[in-house]
Amino acid sequence: MNKFTAAAVCVALATGVSSASATELVGAVQFDENHAFTKALREFERVAGECSGGSLTFDLHLNSELGLEKDYFENMSQGIAVDYAIVSPSHMSTFSQKAPLMDMPFLFRDLDHWNAVMEQDALAPLAEDVLQQANVRLIGYAGGGTRNLIVNKPVTNMAELEGLPMRVMGAPIQTRIFEAIKAAPSVIAYDEVYNAIQTGVIDAAENEAAGIEQMKFYEVGPDISLTKHAITVRPIAFANATFERLTPEEQECVLEAGKAGGKLGRDVESGQDTEKLMKMQEAGLLQTHEFTERDMLLELAGPVKAAYAEELGATDVLQAIEAVK
Repeated sequence: MNKFTAAAVCVALATGVSSASATELVGAVQFDENHAFTKALREFERVAGECSGGSLTFDLHLNSELGLEKDYFENMSQGIAVDYAIVSPSHMSTFSQKAPLMDMPFLFRDLDHWNAVMEQDALAPLAEDVLQQANVRLIGYAGGGTRNLIVNKPVTNMAELEGLPMRVMGAPIQTRIFEAIKAAPSVIAYDEVYNAIQTGVIDAAENEAAGIEQMKFYEVGPDISLTKHAITVRPIAFANATFERLTPEEQECVLEAGKAGGKLGRDVESGQDTEKLMKMQEAGLLQTHEFTERDMLLELAGPVKAAYAEELGATDVLQAIEAVK
């Protein structure tokens, strides 16, 4: 939501921009300053602020102060409360059925393939659907964490995975994929995962190293099964209602800054992911376990991915992603 504040006026005066044109943008993130998502949004702010000559200023709320990612996206869709945030594609599924495709497990072959997809803008058709259905722009792509299973016991093969009660995100494709690989998934709010494992409601969840560290999931799920089932795509989302109120010059700055913030976020998170996991293991906080039948996971997931893309009318998008070299 755009609003004029004393702080924005001060910035405007200091930079020679009239107070009438100074716009403060409100951002939200679930984490603290050390998290890769926050670093990506800070880079977005820096680039957009410099590009706009100070006519855009920023107020980023940390540590879930404005709720969770699902809340941010709903607010941006309505053009209220939040102007920019990083949001998991799964939390966009209420508005855009196609959005979760970019977060589908087993979508990317490896980190190089994932990064090439981001750089070649192969996700553009999905971003256009989000804009049309939710009135939210995807202006950059952060992420890059490799997601694994967080379990309260070792899981190293298909037999140990079968029937495993686990938490998944809300998009239907998440449930379908994990059912296909023989787990027993259920949708649970992110902030309830720790307690759900602790109390035995579930035995497992799935996340990347940054999330494991931030939420201290290792305290209740110290055995990490290296399924490597997803490499995260975390779009920087921007309320289109806000975007349309900006000047053409400011709009260009927002788009440029979104790409810059996404690039930095990818570099930070993909670079830190293995390092964070190893540091937690060395500190005795968790233990990693190779999943010895990963080829079977890929085989079981293949038909579900193809069927899901066909249902969404996005077979061409899936094929384009898979064709990226």
